[in-house]
Amino acid sequence: MTSAPVPLSTTASILDAEAAWRHLLARDPAAHFFYGVTTTGVFCRPGCASRRPRRENVRFFSTAAEAQAAGFRPCVRCKPGAAWSRILDQDRAATERVCEHIERHLDRPVRLKELGGITGLSPFTVQRLFKRQMGVSPLAYQRALRAGALRTALKRGDPVTDAIYNAGFGSASRAYETSQLGMTPARFARGGQGERIGWASARSLFGWMVVGATERGLCWLSLAGSRAQAEASLRAEFPAATLRRDPALRRWIDQAVESVSSGAPLAGNQTATELLDLRGTAFQLRVWAALRQIPRGQTRSYGQLARALGGAKATRAVARACAANRVAVFVPCHRVVGADGSLTGYRWGVERKRLLLETERSRK
Repeated sequence: MTSAPVPLSTTASILDAEAAWRHLLARDPAAHFFYGVTTTGVFCRPGCASRRPRRENVRFFSTAAEAQAAGFRPCVRCKPGAAWSRILDQDRAATERVCEHIERHLDRPVRLKELGGITGLSPFTVQRLFKRQMGVSPLAYQRALRAGALRTALKRGDPVTDAIYNAGFGSASRAYETSQLGMTPARFARGGQGERIGWASARSLFGWMVVGATERGLCWLSLAGSRAQAEASLRAEFPAATLRRDPALRRWIDQAVESVSSGAPLAGNQTATELLDLRGTAFQLRVWAALRQIPRGQTRSYGQLARALGGAKATRAVARACAANRVAVFVPCHRVVGADGSLTGYRWGVERKRLLLETERSRK
């Protein structure tokens, strides 16, 4: 008896080979990838009824085009080319309808039954489809849009109360809880003045690290060549906040090094989402979520991430989102490379990026 398949990565181009293999064994018709069999030269969809191949003879691909480029021909039984493209087009169209509906009704609660009605899908299916296509749930997508609208209005100078309600929040407390500002809307409007951020710095395998944390979680992790440079980066990023040294936050630095060296989790059973205070646009949050899905020791190109997020032409936007990442290592933008495999740029230095990748690969 095989174990139940676990969910694949939320982005189609970021494949976990072991998770994909379990989907293949389960003949999961909803899994969005292809597999090629080296002994036959044929590629199929996971739900194909053909004889199961041996694991060592299987290669996985995100798209039919990738499989064909690798020299595999489409299976005559499951016809993975055109038919699957139509399915993907239908999925994207349904997702676009949901996005448009959420964008038009930021002030209304997200109801899966309502979203199912506009797509012709069941509530469960529309939730699963949207998360697979967008990397976040419909509710998380709405929250990110509201946060972006609130952030824009406050930077524009709109009155705080007007900005809160125009962004779709029912109250100031609700805006603080779910807006991802990392502080109250009033403090954000004043440039973070009065916000308290604890911080700590220490030398590590990868140079000096400095971390900063609000009461909601880690908001900054920077790498530098010296203590002075590391601490200056924190002050430059949060010039209006009140910074206080907190030696207890040293644990974040230890965990960051451990996560690269041995793949250890952040802390106990908590997830990165619970521990990180990430602030960004809806698109940036999707990119950062996709980065956390890249397996340790592996890399993806900016183009692969863009295609996985549904926008083949969004390569530059993906690169900008990576450059805007405030939390090194835990949001592993160092795992993104150029189309030719070159390391390209890195906010904290290309040589440091090389060292991070080499450490992950050597100790995987």
